[in-house]
Amino acid sequence: MTLVGNDAARQAFVAAAEGESLHHAWLLSGPEGVGKGSFAREMALRLLATALDGRSRMRGEIGDDHRLATLIAAGAHPDYRDLVRLPKDPDKPDQDIARSIKIDQVRMLQPLFATKPALSSRRVIVIDAIDDLERPGANALLKNLEEPPVGTIFLLVSHSPGRLLPTIRSRCRQLRFEPLTGDQVAAVVTTQLPETEPAEVAALVAAADGSPGRALAYAGLSVAALDRDLAEIAETGDPDNRIRSRLAKSLAGKTAQPRYAVFLDRAPALIAATARTRTGPALRDALDAYDKARALASMAPALSLVAETTVFEMAGLVARLALASTR
Repeated sequence: MTLVGNDAARQAFVAAAEGESLHHAWLLSGPEGVGKGSFAREMALRLLATALDGRSRMRGEIGDDHRLATLIAAGAHPDYRDLVRLPKDPDKPDQDIARSIKIDQVRMLQPLFATKPALSSRRVIVIDAIDDLERPGANALLKNLEEPPVGTIFLLVSHSPGRLLPTIRSRCRQLRFEPLTGDQVAAVVTTQLPETEPAEVAALVAAADGSPGRALAYAGLSVAALDRDLAEIAETGDPDNRIRSRLAKSLAGKTAQPRYAVFLDRAPALIAATARTRTGPALRDALDAYDKARALASMAPALSLVAETTVFEMAGLVARLALASTR
């Protein structure tokens, strides 16, 4: 798939890769869902193919049948590693993903670094996202960034580079990725989900905030309906608790978990958008509600808070916007 947007980042990396000296560590930073991980994996293939083929493969097509593409797809390329959060149960790869990338995953790289690359003069390590790397793992990785193994390129994806160890940031060249335009997000959605109705595409684009990854994650979850309910609560205050009670019940079941996660994302976003239109006491109230909403959205999954209670409380924070607007 051809990546959409962030042409400046692509051009900068390709120019560096085709130059005389390519930095050994790159920090691909920017909002979540704008294509940083896909970019890292595409560039990894291109870097390895360039080293193997003896000519630049940083531009143009590399077919799925290319030797290295098939090896990477099979998880069998000896000079490529992709560190991500792993399932807690290997027999259930789509459930219960670990909250962090463990130090053991970094330690498993060390025997690789003790040898030369197998197929060419280069190996590539992708970490998506380095934000998820637990602190001992980050310290272990730092040693490799300070004394990079010969021929090794690190591509580190980060949604929050400010939270990383300063020593890691200082060892990397940063490549900034920006949110996509609405038209670019729509192009990704319609390409990936060609059956989507135009009205739903529009709702997904509005909710995506420049992140096609978020738009695709929201697909099929009736985001537009959630947004309508939240907007009504914000406008009226939902004085009889009718809307928030209905939402709390509908989002509490196990099958509603994906939509519940969207609700925890959309409610703080609506409060933030409303705050940007206010001044004075109304702005202070909206910012206070936003701080509380963000904290609740963060704590709820981490502490396994009861979904029904959490939804009702979050909707109450949204209802504060109506009270603030009357002051």
